[in-house]
Amino acid sequence: MNSNPPRALHIDLDRERGLTIEWDDGAAFFLAVPDLRRLSPSADVRELRAEMARNPFTVLPNAPTAGPLRIDAIEPIGHYALRIRFSDGHDTGIYTWSYLRTLCSSHGKPPVA
Repeated sequence: MNSNPPRALHIDLDRERGLTIEWDDGAAFFLAVPDLRRLSPSADVRELRAEMARNPFTVLPNAPTAGPLRIDAIEPIGHYALRIRFSDGHDTGIYTWSYLRTLCSSHGKPPVA
């Protein structure tokens, strides 16, 4: 079993569409902006997902946003993660490389040309 965390070799940001991540094992995936936002690892979004699983009639909060959701910025957090700032103001999720690789495996698509 490989205990080394996955390592991103290259990240391409398309603010309107999402992230393309090339990994050290040769795999490459595209993660769409709405998926990244919906699957944010932040405590408030994790709790919202749990509430929605318990109650399918959960009322979603209104997010003030002008236009379609996009990524305003990404910033490295040490050598282990990224913080993604979305146009709706959400920026509290810390996306570790391991979590991003899991998202790629479960929600990623082939890279967009």
